[in-house]
Amino acid sequence: MDYKFQINLGGIIDLLSNHIYSSPQIYVRELLQNGVDAILARRHVQPEHAGAIRIEVFEEGERGQPSLVFEDNGIGLDEEEIHRFLATIGQTSKRGSLPSERTDYIGQFGIGLLSCFVVSDEIVVVTRSAKSESSPTIEWRGRADGTYSIKMLDDQVEPGTRVRLLCKAGSEQYFKPQAVRRMARHYGSLLPYPITLTTGGAAATRVNAEPPPWKQTFIDANDERKAYLDYGRETFEMEFFDYVPLRARVGDVEGAAYVLPFSPSLATKKTHKVYLKNMLVSENAEGLLPDWAFFVKCVVNANDLRPTASRESFYEDERLNLTRAALGRSLREYLVELAREQPQRLQKLISLHYLSIKALAVDDDEFYQLFIDWLPFETSAGQMTLGEYKRQHQTLSYVPDLDQFRQISRVAASQSLVVINAGYVHDAELLSKHADVFPAVPVAVVDSTRLMHSFEFLTLDEQEAAADFVRFADGVLRPFNCAAEVRKFRPRELPALYNASSEVNFVRAVEQAREVSDTLWSGVLGNLAGGLHADAFASLCFNYDNPLVYKLSRMRDETLLRLSVQMLYVQSLLLSHRPLNVKEMSLLNDGLLGLLEWGVEVEGGWVQ
Repeated sequence: MDYKFQINLGGIIDLLSNHIYSSPQIYVRELLQNGVDAILARRHVQPEHAGAIRIEVFEEGERGQPSLVFEDNGIGLDEEEIHRFLATIGQTSKRGSLPSERTDYIGQFGIGLLSCFVVSDEIVVVTRSAKSESSPTIEWRGRADGTYSIKMLDDQVEPGTRVRLLCKAGSEQYFKPQAVRRMARHYGSLLPYPITLTTGGAAATRVNAEPPPWKQTFIDANDERKAYLDYGRETFEMEFFDYVPLRARVGDVEGAAYVLPFSPSLATKKTHKVYLKNMLVSENAEGLLPDWAFFVKCVVNANDLRPTASRESFYEDERLNLTRAALGRSLREYLVELAREQPQRLQKLISLHYLSIKALAVDDDEFYQLFIDWLPFETSAGQMTLGEYKRQHQTLSYVPDLDQFRQISRVAASQSLVVINAGYVHDAELLSKHADVFPAVPVAVVDSTRLMHSFEFLTLDEQEAAADFVRFADGVLRPFNCAAEVRKFRPRELPALYNASSEVNFVRAVEQAREVSDTLWSGVLGNLAGGLHADAFASLCFNYDNPLVYKLSRMRDETLLRLSVQMLYVQSLLLSHRPLNVKEMSLLNDGLLGLLEWGVEVEGGWVQ
């Protein structure tokens, strides 16, 4: 035996108010949407029909509570349609029964009128169908307890629909005239039909303003620019650096992107103001533009994207993906045109939003060719564009890791080698890509190993003088998987340089992870690094030109020499911004105490 589902209307209303709709004020949007769809349906029957929506607010209604009337001169409903559409949750007149394809309408889910129960315990609908001159006037009265009634009225009103709401306790703020005006303008400012508001017997005033700039025709470029920037200022309440008209056939999208006058954080959500068929969908829509386009805020109207049930965002489908790509191309073309026509303005934009430009250049070879030389990079000689760097240096030498750059930048500068810091977002990808796009320009990855190849070797006499020191230092460092070397390099102030391969760095990372893991994970990590551990040796290159190292190479006090080598090892790790493991932290503490103890013993006369 089959049974029918039972619908708890109170539960549905709670779902709408607390989970689907973001705010009770959404009821204004839903009523506007229903009115627009009804007008559209009538225009398919009567193409010359001029649609209009009227709102009237009564501050003192029944039982002392304010009330509100929404009226449209759309298609209206007959009795059969009232039973089918107003009393059946999930049923919508936009699913093939009215004379148009479903995509002509804003609403598609059959739940919009229910949003009114969020602010009112009773909905009264007075409607007359425009399909026949003999259509009666019908009153439908729906209540929040799930019951409704219908009665025929004697008055033959004009075809259309009037929705009357009586404010329920606690919702008074949503019935104040200024609030209703703000909400109607907020959601319906782009609607092509006049929306008028009447309150307190005053004359009706028009709510929706003039069309947006992408719907206007301008005399010249200056007027267009002013109109777009004025619209952006009014919409987002900020001054913008520039604007970009947006159009995409896929999704039937029009609008504008506004270039932010500041560089936003990468963690900031990229949200935009989006309309669907001229009705506001969301002020915080995400995913409309490519990820790299975080330097703009958009206001757009889409006619052919699929909304979610709440109509506050769009479904992630192939059409949205294609729309996103098309809007990204519009932004790309804007940047290309700036590069060709207004290079100084482009430089200013890049100084604000170089991260977005870099992100686009990573994925787009043609864009890369146009823009790579404009992009700024940090180098050991200060910040410069890649074009400036290439004019001064034949090879692009870069360090892919920020900590490595900090470690070796001074050393590289002393060797007359200017290196680029590619440790920031996108930089390493851009520089490694340079060889593919411009094969005539050599590209080299610089690390401490490569720098050591340029260090000066000791003479035979110097090697002999330092041999005992090297053997001793090698023995001190071996427990830390590090070997000792001695060379001459600049700057002379740097006593030692730590050098480790990627394999050594991996082993260090695993060992440090083991120290903070439980027994199970410690064992797993130990097995992971076990095969590499035996051969993974770093090196500590002592600078023979450094006065301290020169003295240590001739020192015979093994206690002091051991402490000195250990401290130089720890210092080199800290200079390379590598975290110390447990053994190295112990070495640092013991070494400092050992040096203090040695100093006290040397100055024994101070001890009483």
